[in-house]
Amino acid sequence: MSDGTAPIALTNEEIARYSRHLILPEVGIEGQTRLKNSSVLCIGTGGLGSPLLLYLAAAGVGRIGIVDFDVVDASNLQRQVIHGTANIGERKVISARNRIHDVNPHVVVDIYEEALTSENALRIAAGYDVVVDGTDNFPTRYLVNDVCVLLGKPNVYGSIFKFEGQASVFNYQGGPNYRDLYAEPPPPGLVPSCAEGGVLGVLPGIIGTIQATETLKILLGVGTTLSGRLLLFDALAMTFRELKLRSDPDRKPIERLIDYDQFCGVPRPRSGAREEHPGMDGNFRRMTVSEVAERRAAGWSPFVLDVRGAPEAAIVRFDWSDALIPHTEVPARLAEIPRDREILVHCKLGGRSAQAAAVLAAAGYDAVNMEGGITAWAQQIDPSMPRY
Repeated sequence: MSDGTAPIALTNEEIARYSRHLILPEVGIEGQTRLKNSSVLCIGTGGLGSPLLLYLAAAGVGRIGIVDFDVVDASNLQRQVIHGTANIGERKVISARNRIHDVNPHVVVDIYEEALTSENALRIAAGYDVVVDGTDNFPTRYLVNDVCVLLGKPNVYGSIFKFEGQASVFNYQGGPNYRDLYAEPPPPGLVPSCAEGGVLGVLPGIIGTIQATETLKILLGVGTTLSGRLLLFDALAMTFRELKLRSDPDRKPIERLIDYDQFCGVPRPRSGAREEHPGMDGNFRRMTVSEVAERRAAGWSPFVLDVRGAPEAAIVRFDWSDALIPHTEVPARLAEIPRDREILVHCKLGGRSAQAAAVLAAAGYDAVNMEGGITAWAQQIDPSMPRY
């Protein structure tokens, strides 16, 4: 055990359960006992966390911690296989814990229904042998990395987008960490989320299972891990390739946790400016869907610009939309947008449209961003519209 206490032996029932492990010379009784007395912390119970948690539990890892503050939504079920239709609306950590116990009642499950932050991360991660990153955003990835460096924990990394995935092992046996791969985060909005760009449902199953494999190898002390290597997977081509990673000798040492939202450029509400100019953000305005609906009912007729992609618009769109221009194309297609009307910009959730509104405002347009996007409209104004 990581705390130095005597290991707990396998029971007869566990010997029967793990028999296919026990006959492997690389595992055996000793290795399976090591798994039983090991602990893993998984950040996230989504696409990557689902297969990871199921296979770690099935393999007999004795204690598993899960961190997540979200609830199960119907849109999760296309890839987050640890949850089911009956769990919609349930807290993910509860849904995951119940499913883990169904797979293997011998596993102790610790749940942390909270966002991982600089204030709680060291406390949560300190008691685990390995930390597995199943997150989908850059602030948390950097936070997980820095926590693992400060605590001396291996960090099993995975990420997914559309049809492509990555996996590696960071901070293991003197190997490189996440900051050796990405010293600085990309500009905000440059890399869309899976909610914006989409993801093939089986992709997180493949990458998450690779993460589970690397975790078990670390706990067992067998094989060659992905430390010092970045594994790249292309599902469309069905190819794997890898890049070599080395520690950057010029990288600044990690000495403390920081404000990771600020580091990654995640915008925050600003006090003062918003009160002085209500609804303003830089040079464009923000409106809730309720405000937009009220103003349209009163006769407001802006130019409505949908900045989603064509596949999204094929699912659902406003019949009062004037143009469909993906947000990345707006700077090059300004000539298609009139300058003599207010421009109401929307996307799915409001993030891409805010970027487009900022571009329009900088070009001299009177731009308004619809907060929450077409999803908020479907939730609050017109429930008959499909949501995706």
